[in-house]
Amino acid sequence: MEYFLTGGTGFIGRFLVEKLLNRGGTVHVLVREQSLAKVERLRERYGVDESRLKAVIGDLTQPNLGIDEATLKSLKGNVRHFFHLAAVYDMGADEESQRAANIDGTHQAVEAAQAMNAGCFHHVSSIAAAGMFKGTFREDMFEEAEKLDHPYLQTKHDAEKVVRYECKIPFRIYRPGMVVGHSKTGEMDKVDGPYYFFKMIQKIRAALPQWVPTIGIEGGRLNIVPVDFVVDALDHIAHLDGEDGNCFHLVDPDPYKVGEILNIFCEAGHAPRMAMRVDSRMFGFIPPFIRQSLKNLPPVRRLTSAVLDDMGIPPSVMSFVNYPTRFDARETERVLKGTDIQVPRLTDYAATLWDYWERHLDPDLFKDRTLRGTVEGRVCVITGATSGIGLATAQKLADAGAILVIGARKPERLKEVAKSLEARGASVHPYQCDFSDMDQCDEFVKTVLDNHGQVDVLVNNAGRSIRRSLDLSFDRFHDFERTMQLNYFGSVRLIMGFAPNMLERRRGHIVNISSIGVLTNAPRFSAYVASKSALDAFSRCAAAEWSDRNVTFTTINMPLVKTPMIAPTKIYDQVPTLTPDEAADMVAEAIVHRPKRIATRLGVFAQVLHALAPKMGEIVMNTGYRMFPDSAMASGARRAEKPKVSTEQVAFAAIMRGIYW
Repeated sequence: MEYFLTGGTGFIGRFLVEKLLNRGGTVHVLVREQSLAKVERLRERYGVDESRLKAVIGDLTQPNLGIDEATLKSLKGNVRHFFHLAAVYDMGADEESQRAANIDGTHQAVEAAQAMNAGCFHHVSSIAAAGMFKGTFREDMFEEAEKLDHPYLQTKHDAEKVVRYECKIPFRIYRPGMVVGHSKTGEMDKVDGPYYFFKMIQKIRAALPQWVPTIGIEGGRLNIVPVDFVVDALDHIAHLDGEDGNCFHLVDPDPYKVGEILNIFCEAGHAPRMAMRVDSRMFGFIPPFIRQSLKNLPPVRRLTSAVLDDMGIPPSVMSFVNYPTRFDARETERVLKGTDIQVPRLTDYAATLWDYWERHLDPDLFKDRTLRGTVEGRVCVITGATSGIGLATAQKLADAGAILVIGARKPERLKEVAKSLEARGASVHPYQCDFSDMDQCDEFVKTVLDNHGQVDVLVNNAGRSIRRSLDLSFDRFHDFERTMQLNYFGSVRLIMGFAPNMLERRRGHIVNISSIGVLTNAPRFSAYVASKSALDAFSRCAAAEWSDRNVTFTTINMPLVKTPMIAPTKIYDQVPTLTPDEAADMVAEAIVHRPKRIATRLGVFAQVLHALAPKMGEIVMNTGYRMFPDSAMASGARRAEKPKVSTEQVAFAAIMRGIYW
């Protein structure tokens, strides 16, 4: 027996090819010349040669599928079953491409099948042909379809109409539900249908422990079926006698609601379940025009678009969340009665689907999340790059292939560092600059842009810290001035200098090395914390202005790091600190992932505590303030003495690791 397939190298098609080959038949597969390798891969997969699996060169959009006369003549009268599976199944595809493939392609497939005088034309349609019909859609219903506004729904409906009204040879129509991966292996070839929500589930899992209950949606019932059921049913029904002219729903007779489906996949992905699901119908008392007006508000549209884009969910998918149609499948149940072909419950194979997606289809698998992939060949500016965090960051960027621009005050040390970085194979460009001097900042910006044309990443790392109680600072107002001059004004001067070029190119990322003290309100660091807080506030305001222009900010609320900046405070030799290399890892994470903020859990907890119970937070910080004294030099001593550190202080510092005292 000979078979002909359009879409034979597609997802459903390649499983059907296997079933037909197992029946001992010869399978002809329509394929474009540039895609012949796909047929060869199928031969290798199923262990057959070209005598069993034959490639027919053609094109879905051409008359008679673009098959040459000689091939058509050789197939005439020999093809018993013609399966038409080729179509666009992507709801996000444009209307023109959907019409070309789904409607015009079906016209050409019917024409070719008639030219071959095929025994039966098997049209694989979709439940989408019913549109958004409210109620139960039977297999004998077609014209009753409603709300076909979406191009995908309309073209699937019109393609089926072509078969019903134009096909002059016997035909059978099959309407599968939302086809997902193989229930035994999980194999799937693209993200579609319920898979669009997997990234959202994955992000929830990363943010919350599994035991934390969340709030979700209830939604309508989505009819999900695995590809192996669809192919088994299709193969069986196609070979039955006396079923020509019938339509068969290849669906789950007891489909789940959207909220139930999400919970099933939450469990499969070890994410928190949605303990409370909100049914949108409860908002039915709000007049439709008010709901629509709210949805069309620019901030609402922007937020919705940003969230969906971050989750990888096409906006059109959300229109199917409240899907209203149920599908009667009594004809399919009749012809499958007595066989072992039945729809497995989603709960039985959801984990298999999830595992395959996470191993093979997760979009993050195909993104270069390495530091090299982010900065190689790009201009990265680091201030304060000759020691501590700046030097460790420069080393990482040098190893990643960045075009490295480093700035610092001391020219001798700058040359020394540049030489060591060049020895690592880096492209390094050192520029001497005191970033507390605004004129030097302007000259630095001009020189960098003149020499390199652009800046892709700016790391504002140069900074000054002063550890001194306010009681000892009443006559030291210059401490506040000089700290603000470098930490705030210097950084803002660079941002404002490089920003015009970034905005013009619509590309740029600014990383500000801030402090955990901004979150904890660290005593003894009022000058330092105030300057970093000012920079944080400026960056939030600038990010709000430039959000839609792809110039982004990351603030790193850095905990205590073992750098020369903290060396004068000898008590820090006895408390836990990060190494500069660990701090540079945080900077690398900021450059690669571009989060709004990077902070330790303790820092975030301190900020939450201050927001919810400010007096409690104040008492904790005051306790630490009283426990750790000012340094001898801050108190006016000319020579620092090594402080005596008690076990109580060590224990407290260990619990509050990373916080300045």
